Amino acid sequence: MKLVFATNNAHKLQEVRQILGECFELVGLSDIGCHEDIPETAETLEGNALQKARYVKEHYGLDCFADDTGLEVKALDGAPGVHTARFAELFGEGDTHDSNANMRLLLQKLEKKFDRSARFRTVIALIYKGEEQLFEGIVEGQILPERHGTEGFGYDPVFQPQGYDVTFAEMPAADKNAISHRGRATQKLAQFLLKG
Repeated sequence: MKLVFATNNAHKLQEVRQILGECFELVGLSDIGCHEDIPETAETLEGNALQKARYVKEHYGLDCFADDTGLEVKALDGAPGVHTARFAELFGEGDTHDSNANMRLLLQKLEKKFDRSARFRTVIALIYKGEEQLFEGIVEGQILPERHGTEGFGYDPVFQPQGYDVTFAEMPAADKNAISHRGRATQKLAQFLLKG
């Protein structure tokens, strides 16, 4: 089954390919000739995911899915949330998708905070056979005071999932995918698609 994943993020594409396995042929935006920057202007993860999926359906006529992920930190009232990828940019501290600047700012804002609990939440919006579906994956954890590990991407070096003594960036990809927010949402997506 051929599916379009509305992303230009090679890390995400690779991660979701590993999770979905061989039942699906997953292609990204560049594979369908989409090189424009799809707007993400909604106030919620659900809204952003739907906005991207609808854009691909409208402009390319293809069934597809899109995701949006937020890191929700309790001590920061759920921030960075919908602004996770652009956190530092919002404060004039870096460019869009600048992971190092994002982590630096996050750690700075948590310096004097006792509660470091956080969760990653992914919402996947699927447009398939004329219908829209949403799938959510959540993983609870905490933000460590410093970075650990070199695997993964984004905030992985500072996020330690609940029940583990390592960060996402210290886990082999297969282990992370089995428990991650994106992994959980993608499993729900796969179950839905395999049911036909």
